[in-house]
Amino acid sequence: MEIKTVAILGAGAIGAYFIYGFSAAPDIDFCLAAKGERRERLQRDGICINGKIYKPDVKTPEEAKGADLLLVATKYNGLRGALEDIRAIVTPQTVLLSLLNGIDSEEIIASAIDPSQIVYSLMRINSERKGNSVTFNAEKTPGLYAGEKNTAEETERLQAIRRLLDKTPLKYNFCSDIISEQWLKFTLNIAYNLPQAVLGVGYASYFDSEHVGFIRDRLEEEARKVAAAYGITYGPLENTRPRWLEKARFSTLQDLEAKRHTEIDMFCKVLMEKAAAKGITVPFAEYTYHAIKALEEKNDGKFDYA
Repeated sequence: MEIKTVAILGAGAIGAYFIYGFSAAPDIDFCLAAKGERRERLQRDGICINGKIYKPDVKTPEEAKGADLLLVATKYNGLRGALEDIRAIVTPQTVLLSLLNGIDSEEIIASAIDPSQIVYSLMRINSERKGNSVTFNAEKTPGLYAGEKNTAEETERLQAIRRLLDKTPLKYNFCSDIISEQWLKFTLNIAYNLPQAVLGVGYASYFDSEHVGFIRDRLEEEARKVAAAYGITYGPLENTRPRWLEKARFSTLQDLEAKRHTEIDMFCKVLMEKAAAKGITVPFAEYTYHAIKALEEKNDGKFDYA
């Protein structure tokens, strides 16, 4: 199996990482898939990645139809609305990677295409997005983690993805138990992404404040309890404090500070739904969900009573 054509759906931080990487390999035929005003804006302005303007080929979903590999990198809130575009791009030979955080994007996409075409994955990248500009440290970015849902082997299509990324500065990591890895990343996001978003503080606060650390630990416990109810276990979270991360503000806090809506539904709402299905209560997740929803409303001007 050989991957010759690639389509990317979504040009946020994760999409930008792949645009950066594929642009460094001229022999890779890749495009962004977009339509309407968004397509016109991307064609006109491109996207600024680490201070450099990139203007990749931008095709409509119909023009991108039949890509060997489709990378879905939309925002979670826009995923269901993107299913029509996904259906337009995917043909029977297409392999799809959903690069969203969380644990249910593959389930959502499987409602629109043959589930067997989906390779499970997750991304590890610390990035910052401001308007049309995305910045990240390529050398320190762990990159793509991918594996099959029903086998621990690196299948032919995973090997094809590896060979493709070997042509680029992008990083590929094979996971023999991708579901557990997704839950670990999901838990990491809930525990480290969300408390700082509610409080408006940097990453080092988890280590400098027993109170911030307490909230982190309770959220981690709730996520692990729900995972265990589904027969899923995983190792400890990374609990280090590198100096370059002390001021880090992760995606949810970045969204709130930019007055964008967050992906809190992908984190706490999904955890709450999974917990309810097993009769488990997750009070810290419920509070965090409503706190961030209220902050979104505040940003929207709902409480401007003056």
